[in-house]
Amino acid sequence: MKRLVLSLVVAVALAERPSLSYDAPAPHPSSPVRLIQIIRDDRVHPAADGSYTFDVETEDGISRHESGGPGGAQQGSVSFTFPDGQVFDLQFVADANGYQPQSPFLPVAPAFPHPIPAHALEQIERGRLEHEARARGELRESSSQGHSAPSQLYGRPQ
Repeated sequence: MKRLVLSLVVAVALAERPSLSYDAPAPHPSSPVRLIQIIRDDRVHPAADGSYTFDVETEDGISRHESGGPGGAQQGSVSFTFPDGQVFDLQFVADANGYQPQSPFLPVAPAFPHPIPAHALEQIERGRLEHEARARGELRESSSQGHSAPSQLYGRPQ
């Protein structure tokens, strides 16, 4: 038993401890690492009103441009070339309406697979007419369809 405990203590003492630094990982000898140079790096840091720009391009063809203005609105573009030679290009705007990317590489939702049935269209039209009537004050608000709401006052059973 003492030998088991002693061998476990020796094994733990000799075990390699993980590095606790935040340095970049060492390159693996089996995969050569090529450092990509930055060709252009133009930045205008945020001004007092929040406006900024940056424009970065690397030697392998990656390009990114972004600018922002007061109120948090941003716009920009990203482009690079795939290994097969296709050029990926993405334009975006981010403002009060949310993030709006545009690129031919983004997926597009399929067309609605079939026409909307007539009874569903009738229900949609009925709802629209009721909504308009309520807005004009011709129809009373109620939680049940066309019936008065249940009474909140309950009396003693008769």
